[in-house]
Amino acid sequence: MRVEVIVLCCYFIGMIAMGLYWNKKAKSSEDFMLGGRSMGPLVTALTLQTTAMSGFMFMGGPSEAYALGYFAIFYAVGDGAGGMINLTVLGRRMRRLSQLLDAISPIEYLEKRYESVPVKVIACIISVFGLSCYVLGQFMATGKTLVTLFGFPLSVGLIVGVAVILFYTFVGGYFAVAWTDVIQGFIMIGSLIIVFVATMMKLGWFVGLNEALAAIDPTLLSVWGRGNVYEGGYGVIAGAVGIYLIGYMGLPHSVNKHMAMGSPQTAKTSVVYATIWTQLFCFIPYFLGLAGLVIFTANPAGLIDNDPELVIPSLTALEFPGVFSGLMLTAIMSAIMSTVAALMLLIATIVSIDFYKRWLRPNASDRSVLIVSKGSIIAVGIIGVTIAIMNPPGIFSLIVDTFSFMGCAFLPSYVCAVWWKKANATGSVASMIAGGTVVQIWAQADLAASTGCHQFFVGVIASALAMIIGSNFGKPTSPEMCDLMERAKGKKIAVSKKVQVASSKHLSTENKAITQFVFSKQAALAN
Repeated sequence: MRVEVIVLCCYFIGMIAMGLYWNKKAKSSEDFMLGGRSMGPLVTALTLQTTAMSGFMFMGGPSEAYALGYFAIFYAVGDGAGGMINLTVLGRRMRRLSQLLDAISPIEYLEKRYESVPVKVIACIISVFGLSCYVLGQFMATGKTLVTLFGFPLSVGLIVGVAVILFYTFVGGYFAVAWTDVIQGFIMIGSLIIVFVATMMKLGWFVGLNEALAAIDPTLLSVWGRGNVYEGGYGVIAGAVGIYLIGYMGLPHSVNKHMAMGSPQTAKTSVVYATIWTQLFCFIPYFLGLAGLVIFTANPAGLIDNDPELVIPSLTALEFPGVFSGLMLTAIMSAIMSTVAALMLLIATIVSIDFYKRWLRPNASDRSVLIVSKGSIIAVGIIGVTIAIMNPPGIFSLIVDTFSFMGCAFLPSYVCAVWWKKANATGSVASMIAGGTVVQIWAQADLAASTGCHQFFVGVIASALAMIIGSNFGKPTSPEMCDLMERAKGKKIAVSKKVQVASSKHLSTENKAITQFVFSKQAALAN
């Protein structure tokens, strides 16, 4: 049996064992969906970053560098600070406010913060559609990775890879997802660094790489992309940087990590871990894409199926067969699995909390909520694999389009939820509709090259303007909610009896006694 197969099989067995171990810890729906709000700094940082990076970083990103040259590095520039900005802007305040509102899902959080059912309905529709497309992109990356390793048909690769992910997510919930992310994070960064150093030494580091690229096509070194396709398009560059610089704050599966932190203070240390990991990781895949272009231009037969999305697996198999190749394929699977698990768990949370318990059975028991949640995980897996087999899309375009769609739809709503008291339901609804619609129009009409503006850049501007304008209409944010926002800052403030009563309406029965005690001390969630 090939060494690569043995390495990956050992990895799969380890992930399954993690799921079985953490199954004992997930006793309630909050445990299953948020890990009991007990995650520490290292776990929070790595689960946030590995979930954010996904199979895109090993396949979509390198293929963009392979096609356009140094222009693709703009995506990495934004990614380098994206995790830090996400945790800094939203971390502590969202953790506090979500607990004050007793919100388990990021969609339930929006409904309670904006005190509006329409906000929830629209957010649910956008989330389920967007997250499902994101899952589809990861499934495609899973299938391609296993096809590279085993030579199986795509359908077999998809079924095998997804089955492992479904198992440990279904069994262990958020605990399994978070702790496997920690292991996967170290595998991803370690494997990439080894291959990067060895490849760059062979090419003569950046001097040799740049000389070889210039010999192929001098415009590969241009900031405008190969052939200067985006020449003068500053809006395209701004969007390429901005999509990962601030876009994570609009992704439900990323902001969900803030709600699971052990305490608001966890965010401070998590920022450090997340920043270090990201700086070591996010630039390397793009440089390997450039290195692959040089190597496979000289040796075209080495690129598997002539597919640029397989440039890193092909490069590793060609230059580092055996254990290193197995480790790299394991790293790719780690990136994919960490994201898929988080996405499926969040979709299950939305279905069970925001649809089932909110609309169908308000008095549903915790056990029935768990059953619906786990059933949703299986359903999403089956539907996603079926679509991926029948009509496989390109990974880069699917992920960037979906990321832009959800990021622009939700970013102002999540940021304003904790930073702007004037933001109301009208503004949130207008923002979600405007941001999502503009991105879809831009992507479907392929307007980036002709207008010089990236879909994310245009979408986030439209979404922000809609939030600002819309918040001037409709019912203003209630004084009670404004007070909760003040408490989310961590400040010690006096709270009136009226606010105590009104605020308690947002909380579950089990938390009311705790809430009353916190109010009496006038220091809820203080440092």
